[in-house]
Amino acid sequence: MSKQATLNIVARIDELRATIRDHQHRYYVLDEPAISDAEFDVLFRELQKLEAENPEVQSNDSPTARVGGVISDRFEKTRHPLPMLSLANAFSSENLNSWRDRIKRLLSDVQQTELAYIVEPKFDGLTVVLHYENGQFSLGATRGDGEYGETITPNLRTVQSIPLSIPVSSSTKQSMPSRLVVRGEAYIDIADFAQFNQRQAEQDERTYANPRNFAAGSLRQLDSSTTATRPLKTWVYQTLILEGIDNPPTSHWDSLAYLKELGLPICNEIERFEDDNFDDLITYVEAWAGRRSQIPYEIDGIVIKVDGLDLQEELGFTGKDPRWAIAYKFAAQEVVTKLLDIVVKVGRTGAITPNAVLEAVQIGGVTVQSATLHNEDYVRDLDIRIGDQLVVLRAGEVIPKVVRPMVDLRTGEELVWQMPKRCPECGQDLVRLEGESATYCENSACPARLARSVEYFASRGAMDVDGFGTKQAELFVEKGYIKDLADIYYLSWDEILSLDGYKEKRVAKLFAGIEASKAQPVHRLLTGLGIRFVGSSVAELLMQQIHSLNELMTTDEETLAAIDGIGPKIAESVVRFFTLEPNRALVRKFAVAGVRVKEEPVVLDASSPPKIFAEKIFVVTGTLPSLSRDEAKELIETHGGKVTGSVSSKTSYLLAGEKAGSKLSKAVDLGVDILSEEALRELIGSKL
Repeated sequence: MSKQATLNIVARIDELRATIRDHQHRYYVLDEPAISDAEFDVLFRELQKLEAENPEVQSNDSPTARVGGVISDRFEKTRHPLPMLSLANAFSSENLNSWRDRIKRLLSDVQQTELAYIVEPKFDGLTVVLHYENGQFSLGATRGDGEYGETITPNLRTVQSIPLSIPVSSSTKQSMPSRLVVRGEAYIDIADFAQFNQRQAEQDERTYANPRNFAAGSLRQLDSSTTATRPLKTWVYQTLILEGIDNPPTSHWDSLAYLKELGLPICNEIERFEDDNFDDLITYVEAWAGRRSQIPYEIDGIVIKVDGLDLQEELGFTGKDPRWAIAYKFAAQEVVTKLLDIVVKVGRTGAITPNAVLEAVQIGGVTVQSATLHNEDYVRDLDIRIGDQLVVLRAGEVIPKVVRPMVDLRTGEELVWQMPKRCPECGQDLVRLEGESATYCENSACPARLARSVEYFASRGAMDVDGFGTKQAELFVEKGYIKDLADIYYLSWDEILSLDGYKEKRVAKLFAGIEASKAQPVHRLLTGLGIRFVGSSVAELLMQQIHSLNELMTTDEETLAAIDGIGPKIAESVVRFFTLEPNRALVRKFAVAGVRVKEEPVVLDASSPPKIFAEKIFVVTGTLPSLSRDEAKELIETHGGKVTGSVSSKTSYLLAGEKAGSKLSKAVDLGVDILSEEALRELIGSKL
């Protein structure tokens, strides 16, 4: 083949790819197809044929690369460039007005005049994070725990609404960023979900409970060719990282417009309101509860965000929630179903909780067969009887809750329920403490209580012991290997190797997971102890002020209660827990096993750089001579500094390279010190 003929083929392939990308974008994102399916198929088959005949021109961003087939034994983790935070919730107009008042108190009079809000649907799907490098889709991940997500790039490549390269159209007026990271939601339309389930049922295959779980499961397939068969879609709703363009957007509204111009899927159901029109915003938001059934996908609320990116930066975060955004949650959906029985469960703290066994019913696309009844008083006060027709709702769209019995529908055959006198698991007499509504089994060795305590201790939210789950907790307690939480670190591995199903490879993994957990931060161990009212956030807050469990055990209630965010109720619970000698002995037993019970002070040696940038805030912009953005960030953080994404009055230094753009101008206006890469290195060297 002549050189000219080869060039002609390459040109045709490039033309077909661009044309097909444009038609896919029109079909899957804009919902405005310009050609028929038959015409599209002709173009697609021609591209497939040319690529097959010319394998040297294969490309990962070709439209033909979406069929999947990459198989992975497991999902690797990727660290997000910014934390993937959750949102605080509002359930009424009063909540929204209170939120607005709070953020206005944090802003100056001038800043308040700039306030505006973006209102967008709260999509009920799976959060995804998409990375583009020089216009090419390079990485995709789930939200995970907010800091690390699962890398599912091959699966996300199969989702038609996610462009594999940007800009999608060559006619775009927007410049291509060198680096772009966005957050979005993967979902499945309600109609597509119903059709898929129908086909599955007709073929005697598995059906799925609701679109959200189906979307999440589809994206976590180990074989991406399976994902390619699922009707997944995405919406993108936030820019996390944007580099390499002049005059980047300064508001969330403009940021969404920019992403849409690049070809990313942006929902059309988004509105902007000035602060003066906040009453109109509330009216609009409240009207969505009636509109939600008119859109083709599931939402479980509405998100309201402050528009200005500089104001978002100024407002910052409280705990793990951004102050500049809030989620308005819809009222729960109610149904009526029959109460078949009431069973009690023993919690890890010994609390006995009655649970309703319900005749299966669908609520908002989810099959519900059980619901909590909270405590003995709840059942008695509502006069709930076995056999009743009950009104059940999903509170906050998640937790099934019994609202009331339908007394008028009683037949006379309903049975009054009584809290049992003895623990159903160990036979211990149950007690109800004065002033409390809960009933307890106080036997710390109760198999049900201990097994659940061990399970919680080893869970991801506490010590995160890899390979240790519910089955191990129940089995090892039943076998007598574990009589208290610390026994996890004193297991007899020879005995475990003799158990059915516990071969060397599995036991080695479990051993490694247990050993690795010894190095977890102390607040995770405190979380795992299961002290009432002390979850992960409270435990972390305590350990920020009190750096060892030995110190915590001797701290009085008054001192603990004075810690911001703790208060008397938590303080009393912590002190009461550690006044018991078995619990104090448990901490000593952990220490002997080598589990971290105190945070060691950081000792700098010749290999540990001093924290010369402690309490300094950096912004990095432009192209540096020898460092990438990530390398510069790591260098700064290694020496104690913090790197943020936008310039403000709190910025200490702007590290600027070529094509620094608007951040440089803003830094100059604010009087922020400007550093080159060379100056940064000199600054570090002069202080070492």
